[in-house]
Amino acid sequence: MNILKYQFPIHGDERGKLVAIEEQNDIPFIIRRVYYVYDTVQGVRRGYHAHKNLQQILICVKGSCKILLDNGHEKAVVLLDKADEGLYLANNIWREMFDFSEDAVLMVLASEKYDENDYIRDYDEFIRFISEQQ
Repeated sequence: MNILKYQFPIHGDERGKLVAIEEQNDIPFIIRRVYYVYDTVQGVRRGYHAHKNLQQILICVKGSCKILLDNGHEKAVVLLDKADEGLYLANNIWREMFDFSEDAVLMVLASEKYDENDYIRDYDEFIRFISEQQ
């Protein structure tokens, strides 16, 4: 599985650090939606879906979490624990987020606005969708 992480430049001095992310410069799409997940209860898994068209960059801006990626043929687990590192998720990737640290804040940059019709929330449907795309 091809896992693509983006390393964002850190700017800073004795006052602290700053990470700036520019659409189509630091990431490969126009940002149409930003959201973040926090105060996740220990032991809870989130996600359990794929997207037909949406692309995303996931950044754990505080704490850590793990992401299970599944392209229908192989699976991989990726640790996110750096505020200057983003995980690119193309469409057609099943994702599950888990093992959140108590202080985790997971920010998501999305290529599209929320559209329920873009979600695939059933794993068997996801496998059928992937098979039809090939």
